Amino acid sequence: MKIFATYNIKGGVGKTAAAVNLAYLSGQSGFRTLVWDLDAQGAATYYFQVAAHLKGGSERLLRRKKNLHKAVRATNYELVDIIPSDFSLRNLDIDLASEKDPEYRLNKLLGSVGDQYDVVILDCAPTISLASENVINMADWLLIPLIPTHLSLRAYDQLHKFFVAGDLDQNHLLPFFSMVDKRKRLHRDLIVEFAAAHPELIRTYIPYLSQIEQMGVHRAPIGDFASSSAGARAFNALWESVMKRTVLAV
Repeated sequence: MKIFATYNIKGGVGKTAAAVNLAYLSGQSGFRTLVWDLDAQGAATYYFQVAAHLKGGSERLLRRKKNLHKAVRATNYELVDIIPSDFSLRNLDIDLASEKDPEYRLNKLLGSVGDQYDVVILDCAPTISLASENVINMADWLLIPLIPTHLSLRAYDQLHKFFVAGDLDQNHLLPFFSMVDKRKRLHRDLIVEFAAAHPELIRTYIPYLSQIEQMGVHRAPIGDFASSSAGARAFNALWESVMKRTVLAV
């Protein structure tokens, strides 16, 4: 089982769109895939047309121990399942704080279903918190969408410094650009500048397209309703780049 997390301190950067589309492509590639929606907003749950209901809320979720599979729901796509979110996850940090080894609790839970999946994609809330520390500890790679703006790149710099200060493995960081408008000189310049300073950058980017925004209308990955579109091709290219950068390429 290989664990990815779509994560960014900053919100509104295309994190959930990446999680949903990459999970869909993972299933299409033949990998048994689990999406764990850890964001109280439940956007990934919404896109996959699954009811936003976590029975017993986040507190009961943490008590599941060896039966996390009872929280898993099927999606409309072969090989892709989801652990849905609901608004109770806003209390996840509080509930984690009362647990033994709270910064590793989610990893222990996930281990109970580990033999059932090849790929797990965690869709995370945009914050640094006890829950995000769990994610950083459990994920093999953090997929970090960046908008080519100064505030977005500043957020990545803060995350990078967090890894350095905590002596964490920076090889876990896989940033890529999202919502890119190549007509804007600022976007072009910031991408070139960032790429020169950050060899960890995935060179494939996701453009800013209305097609991708239509995911909210169709409640589906773009590859499902517009498989030949530029947006679908961009996510296909991103998934191929991710596989080449990870052991999924083996």
